[in-house]
Amino acid sequence: MLRTPFATRLSRCEPAKTGSEGLLSGLRSRRLKLVVKICVCLGWVAGQAPSPCWAAPPRRATVTAAYQRPTRPRASPPQGPALAPRTEPKARGASEDTPTPIGLRLPAKPSRLSSLEVPPPNNGEVAKLQVPKPEPGDLRFPINLATALRLADVRPLVIAAAQASAWIAEARLQEAKTLWIPDLNLGFDYTRHDGLGPDTLNGQNIPQGVNANGQSDPTSFGKSLNQNINFFYGGGAFFLMQYATDMIFQPLAARQNLDAARWDIQTAKNEALFSTADAYFEVHKWRGTYAGAIDVVLKGRRLVSEIDDLSRDLVSAVEVDRARNLLADLEQEAVVARQNWRKASADLTEVLRLDPRAVVEPLEPDHLQITLIDPGRPLDELTKIALTNRPELASQQALVQASLVNIRREKMRPVIPIPMVNGFQTPYEQLQFGANGIGQGNKMNIWYFRNDIAPGVMWQADSLGMGNAAMVKWMRSEASGAMVQLFRVQDAVAGDVTRSQARLQSAAARVVQAERELRGALINFKGTEEGLGQTKRFGNMLQLISRPQEAVFALKLLKLAYDDYWSTVAEYNQAQFRLYHALGYPARELAYFRRTGPILAINTVRPRYLPPVGTGPPPPSR
Repeated sequence: MLRTPFATRLSRCEPAKTGSEGLLSGLRSRRLKLVVKICVCLGWVAGQAPSPCWAAPPRRATVTAAYQRPTRPRASPPQGPALAPRTEPKARGASEDTPTPIGLRLPAKPSRLSSLEVPPPNNGEVAKLQVPKPEPGDLRFPINLATALRLADVRPLVIAAAQASAWIAEARLQEAKTLWIPDLNLGFDYTRHDGLGPDTLNGQNIPQGVNANGQSDPTSFGKSLNQNINFFYGGGAFFLMQYATDMIFQPLAARQNLDAARWDIQTAKNEALFSTADAYFEVHKWRGTYAGAIDVVLKGRRLVSEIDDLSRDLVSAVEVDRARNLLADLEQEAVVARQNWRKASADLTEVLRLDPRAVVEPLEPDHLQITLIDPGRPLDELTKIALTNRPELASQQALVQASLVNIRREKMRPVIPIPMVNGFQTPYEQLQFGANGIGQGNKMNIWYFRNDIAPGVMWQADSLGMGNAAMVKWMRSEASGAMVQLFRVQDAVAGDVTRSQARLQSAAARVVQAERELRGALINFKGTEEGLGQTKRFGNMLQLISRPQEAVFALKLLKLAYDDYWSTVAEYNQAQFRLYHALGYPARELAYFRRTGPILAINTVRPRYLPPVGTGPPPPSR
């Protein structure tokens, strides 16, 4: 009766069953046996819960021992992102004999350099391709992550376009500040008059029927006009006719538009940083996939040779054909991986505006893992950080403020007068001060100074005020649209943070699983391959310990494990930078202050047939 629960507990811990039975059989003293039975009985009465197997041997530490459940941080101001250390972190409170469950726990700080090292093959290659190195005719371009992020801060076209937009916004602000300054016009006018006309210079103008003395003479044919008038006017003018509301409110709105454009520059830099990191880790992904494909191809060639060497009494010809078909498929996948490596290199050089012919060779290992944001941070905390840091929100808020200024401007337009500075002849007189010269014949001997100044103010109600009311309504609708766009950006930011954290947590869990999968696949293939050369007797027949189809399947699983590992490592790094971008942390923080490594001197010269790369438009003068 007392042995039943004891036996049940031992059955739940298979490794300890034999040791426990030996221990019980070794108890010679009745007293010791009675003590053991009493302890077991007390444990059964307490609840019959499965207890740890005290007789089980200690388990070895697995790869998951370096990961732990993230603890909720205390309520404190958010700190800047920190890069992962160069060494493998250890879980707090976990010993080497304490395994950590998979699936529910996320990595606190994945290692920067994984403990998994796959050495390159010594001989053999697919289609005469070197392991993963460019061919002799390719343009090698070695670069590290820190250098790529530094280039992402200045070279991408999206940044230059944003800088040009900011330059335009600053020019409009400068123009708005000068609305109160009148226009200056300089010019001259010259007029010469010949022929019949009024006698303004006491000239001789004798019409027909009048003699030289002015007496009536029917026989007189008159005398031609002896009058030449030279008229010259030169000088300048100040002209001003502008709404005072525009002078007051337009600079305020232009200032908000300039702030929005400057925030757009930061947005463009953050976009460029994420695009660069995403393309950079794509290069890592496909170069690692290519290396794994070459390793699998070499193993496949060796496997085909081993199967072909086996006796036909043990292996049929179809097994050799199956292995060769798999090898052909693996060789094609290796060629595709090499192609994708080149494509990823082209994507990175396009973002950074480098030589498009270059084959990028990252200097870090392909299993590099970068941790910027702890995957276990609460979603509410991350969302608050994003709604505070994202430059897109700051830009849209500035546009909302500009639309509110425009409403105030249209409301005050019929109230504040229009100042005017012009001449007295017409409302748009251009010449207000200057010199006037008059002369007769070929002379211009009468000169005098002239100025015409007529300042004034004017109130204007468009369409008896109904036009002004319509403009106020128009500006209110634009402000409502800007506010709706702000709400849309806020929702997009919150959704971006949620999606980015989900990707990061998934990638963080899958990195551990993929590494475990790869380790198991390597062990499985090695054991299966060794079993091909070993036989066992079954009656009067010899059988292979490992059948050829098992080795072929193990090789296929190894290829899948390679692909999963490189993909999940790249996705983890991309998810880190995606969440960093979603939180709105500035790109300059990583490019200059928290670098992931040394900045290298690289050749950024492009072919002559491509446009040169500068640092954006020239900075506008203040």
